[in-house]
Amino acid sequence: MQSILAWLGFAAPKTDGHAGDAAHAHTHGVIDSTLVSTTQGIWAIKWSFIILGVTSILQLIVVYESRSVALFADAIHNVGDAGTAIPLWIAFMLARRAPSERFTYGYGRAEDLAGIGIVLIILFSALVAAYEAIQRLIHPQAITLLGWVAVAGVIGFIGNEVVAVFRIRIGRKINSAALIADGYHARTDGLTSLAVVLGAFGVWLGYPLADPIVGLLITVAIFGIVWQSAKAVLTRVLDGVDAHIPNEIRRAIEPVPGIREIIAVRARWLGHRLNAEIDLAVDGGATLKETDLVSAAVSRAALSGVAELAAVRVYARAAGADSDAETVPAADPHDSHHHAPAPFVVQSRFAEGVLQIIGIPAGERMLLRTTRAVTGLLAEVSIQRTEGRIEILQLFPMATNTAHFISRAAPEE
Repeated sequence: MQSILAWLGFAAPKTDGHAGDAAHAHTHGVIDSTLVSTTQGIWAIKWSFIILGVTSILQLIVVYESRSVALFADAIHNVGDAGTAIPLWIAFMLARRAPSERFTYGYGRAEDLAGIGIVLIILFSALVAAYEAIQRLIHPQAITLLGWVAVAGVIGFIGNEVVAVFRIRIGRKINSAALIADGYHARTDGLTSLAVVLGAFGVWLGYPLADPIVGLLITVAIFGIVWQSAKAVLTRVLDGVDAHIPNEIRRAIEPVPGIREIIAVRARWLGHRLNAEIDLAVDGGATLKETDLVSAAVSRAALSGVAELAAVRVYARAAGADSDAETVPAADPHDSHHHAPAPFVVQSRFAEGVLQIIGIPAGERMLLRTTRAVTGLLAEVSIQRTEGRIEILQLFPMATNTAHFISRAAPEE
């Protein structure tokens, strides 16, 4: 029993990552970073497509001759497994293009759009397979070439098992949880193909409804894949990540000296690239150079400690600085600061918003509320003073709302 469970992946050896936890979290429409970042991962994707593609074609030929609904559902299943590689590969190639002035973040979201398309395609195939199976239950028809139907089911099992073996081996070699999960998914797909053989045997024994019943069972399995994949794809589209990722980032950066407090950790996927933003507080007496050194050390610790991370942005501020700014009042057109200029509308390629002077318990501050801003925005206010002198106030992102930038000092009277 232990050997059977290990073969199916329920007792599979864990890798250094989270492969053991994700062994059955198979999803279509999501690219794993370790697959496209290694030559072996790309090789595995290509050969999976070729083997499952050939398997599907052979099965569809027999479907055309035999009219087996069960074999049709299984072939549709294998077509979906093979075909999902194409749009994802196109999206990955597009995502490798450099960012432009219009697409400043690059084209990583193309992978999310491809994922949505894949889920819809699989859903459509499941509906077609379900319709055919229900029609055959209502209007039974004799199927022919039972021997060839059984052979096609065995071919489906062999094709999926071959794919499973090298996916699992390469996944463990490159430490890819997603590829290992794909391998065990292919193995269970092989068992689904053997169900076609069972259906053909039932028809041979004189139970013609065995074929559409098996077809319905396979269709239910396809709907299960649609549900899992839709959750994963939509989670990424909505900037969701696995709960363990922010915690891993925190654990990786906690030992860095100079950190007084880790205020917030945010992460999101741009295609197969994981990006993180870290807000932290450093010692109040730290110089600008010391703060930069702490930020650089935090960035290195996060990148080395969390394998999925591709980019990190660190926002550091002095501990206790502008603690009252966490409750900045909303914009008020009747602000009591009679000497302050009217709110200044900011419009540029990098940000849009309103700049104004506000009052907080610690004193007056310059506040920029942005409605649109590029990630990593640096902002400062230049004020023309008498005799040609210019006062410069740097604005820093707030811990509670990084779309708001506030000065640490009051402007001169």
